[in-house]
Amino acid sequence: TIPYTAIHTITVTFSGAASAVNLKGRSCLTLKDFSSDEIKKLLWMSGDLKHRIKHEKEYLPLLRGKSLAMIFEKRSTRTRMSTETGFALLGGHPCFLTSQDIHLGVNESSTDTARVLSGLCDIVLARVYNHSTLEELHKEASIPIINGLSDLFHPIQILADFLTLQEHYGSLSGLTVSWIGDGNNVLHSFMMTAAKLGVHLKIATPKGYEPEKSIVQEAQRLSKQHGTQLVLTSDPMEAAHGTNVLVTDTWVSMGQEEEKKKRLKDFQGYQITMQTGSVAKPDWTFLHCLPRKMEEVDDQVFYSSRSLVFPEAENRKWTIMVSE
Repeated sequence: TIPYTAIHTITVTFSGAASAVNLKGRSCLTLKDFSSDEIKKLLWMSGDLKHRIKHEKEYLPLLRGKSLAMIFEKRSTRTRMSTETGFALLGGHPCFLTSQDIHLGVNESSTDTARVLSGLCDIVLARVYNHSTLEELHKEASIPIINGLSDLFHPIQILADFLTLQEHYGSLSGLTVSWIGDGNNVLHSFMMTAAKLGVHLKIATPKGYEPEKSIVQEAQRLSKQHGTQLVLTSDPMEAAHGTNVLVTDTWVSMGQEEEKKKRLKDFQGYQITMQTGSVAKPDWTFLHCLPRKMEEVDDQVFYSSRSLVFPEAENRKWTIMVSE
């Protein structure tokens, strides 16, 4: 067994070619900044940690003496619990900071906050409204910054999603993932990652809810580079046709509550049901990053054997551990 370490270089083998991938001290604001081999290494380490800690009952205090600042402008069950339990399992000390504890850019500038935290802890995970906040923290901090969610990207969620699919199907290359829903931060992260793993991506969004144009352009470039398919449509059944994986997310994110009535109307016909799955491949599965609402996916799919949502939620812990 290769000795595992979260903070040193190891050599891993991808497609028969040995490639030394060094992720020591890296921030993770978006998986756009990570190569194919780097993302594969993160997934490999996540699976290795999960096997050794959960199944082999090993004690791996790799982060003993390390501390993590968790800045949460937005609440979250999975991000908070996965980060706190994951960091503690590795022997580290997580410190949770809400908007009542730390007001980024209000009581103190983001610049000063980044410099202060750089002297008090070893890593920062920030769950924020604006991606620019993360960029400012990253610019001014001397320690790694991890994106726990922003308006543009949700990279730690996508690592959990692909680990879940890798466990279920045995391999990611050649799979087709179909996103049916809003052109949001989770979709953006899928678009920055799928092609690098050899995964085809089909996207169905209502008109007016498409992903950001600059992200579409980068996804098209990545798809061409890695030889995968990228399909954009407004027809959910077209996106679902021949797919392995159906994915959706909330239609109304935090901060969009005033748009709820209009959004529910605009997303009519986008609920994932067994009828949606009827045009997918026989082995189709379902993902949702949670929390879920009935209008997004019905109970017949959500609680079926095809649904991987609860293993997906658990894998948030194993993937965040390697991001730290």
